[in-house]
Amino acid sequence: MTSLAKSAMKAAPVRQAISWFAALAFALACSGACAQESAAAQGVVIDAKTHAFIPEAIVTIGGRALRADAHGAFPAPTAGTSVAARAPGYLRAQTVVASDAPVTIALIPFRPKAVYLSVFGVTSHTLRGDAVALHASNGINALVIDAKGDRGITPWRDGARDAIGAIRHVSLQPPYIDGFTALVATLHQQGFYLIARIVVFKDDPLADAHPEWAVRDATGAPWRDRESLQWVDPFQQAVWAHNIDIAEEAARLGFDEIQFDYVRFPDARGLQFSEPNTRENRTAAIVGFLNAARARLAPYNVFLSADIFGYVCWNLDDTAIGQQIEQLGAPLDYISPMLYPSGFTWGLPGCDRPMEEPGQIVGRSLAEAKTRTGLPGVRFRPWLQAFRDYAFDHREFGAEEIREQVDAADAAGTDGWMLWNPRNRYDPAQLPH
Repeated sequence: MTSLAKSAMKAAPVRQAISWFAALAFALACSGACAQESAAAQGVVIDAKTHAFIPEAIVTIGGRALRADAHGAFPAPTAGTSVAARAPGYLRAQTVVASDAPVTIALIPFRPKAVYLSVFGVTSHTLRGDAVALHASNGINALVIDAKGDRGITPWRDGARDAIGAIRHVSLQPPYIDGFTALVATLHQQGFYLIARIVVFKDDPLADAHPEWAVRDATGAPWRDRESLQWVDPFQQAVWAHNIDIAEEAARLGFDEIQFDYVRFPDARGLQFSEPNTRENRTAAIVGFLNAARARLAPYNVFLSADIFGYVCWNLDDTAIGQQIEQLGAPLDYISPMLYPSGFTWGLPGCDRPMEEPGQIVGRSLAEAKTRTGLPGVRFRPWLQAFRDYAFDHREFGAEEIREQVDAADAAGTDGWMLWNPRNRYDPAQLPH
């Protein structure tokens, strides 16, 4: 099926009702032992296309999350209970249990092909409209939308930001979108998988509102990065809770996935935090935040992802920012390395010209990440470069460079890919078709 919109239309009954035909197909396909186990459990998660069971899918029953077993089976819920499921490489799904009926949840295979929209992009009718048009022209089927951007701005009037006092002056941000839930519903109807990007520890408005949480320099003054923006202390659990509040609001609005960015310590020396800045403490803080987010978001059956530096795939330590790749698979559904060739200032072993070999940067980094973590390709969804180089020869990244990156991601078996352009301008002639 080439049109996600058509797929979504066909999928609607699968998402909202028990599929007796799928259940029958599953029973016929299983071995006797598998069928007996699934019948006893009275619940199974299967692939909607192949009818094969999906091992270890995450099932949410009455707001509590558990994992299906190796045969996709899960315990029988009571009649009238809401049951949801998700698994990497699939769309999430939900149904309500009928009385005394074996529950089959069929998940639709799906690989996001996404472009990014900032707060300014999603609130612009022109930029948002151009991104939506890429669905028909280039098969773009997913949007990464800022729920809290790099400058701490949100595209809707966020209750969590209001409550904590972290609100930018209206002159510094675009108008809020009223009825953001309706926009999410419309974008879903147009065939888009929606990812809410939340910038976590880079948060100038929050540091202004709560200076006791601000990262400080060696003199004790609030520290600012190269953009003159403040960060907040990743050790502060009140900061964790605030960002998870925003994530929960995004989940209620209907986003399919929550993506945390800047989920790391600042990459600068001599800074002061509320706890000693050791590798062990840093990694514990990052994993602790992600685990807390996963626990709070469990009732919503949303996918959880996080962005990491490209070199995190290669560095054996935490890159001094708390991102240790071996520790990220457990709390996350997807790991999203930023594999922009412009970001690989020192190249890779045997590749000292990243601009000349963008596919090699992407392919080799993903291979290294899979080896280091032991995770399959479907657990990764990389960010790819769709903007002018800033580190080497300042070339435009056009069709050839983007295609090389996409091909490398596809060859690695990833769960799709995401294109980053900070200006939110995507030329259909330069994108894959």
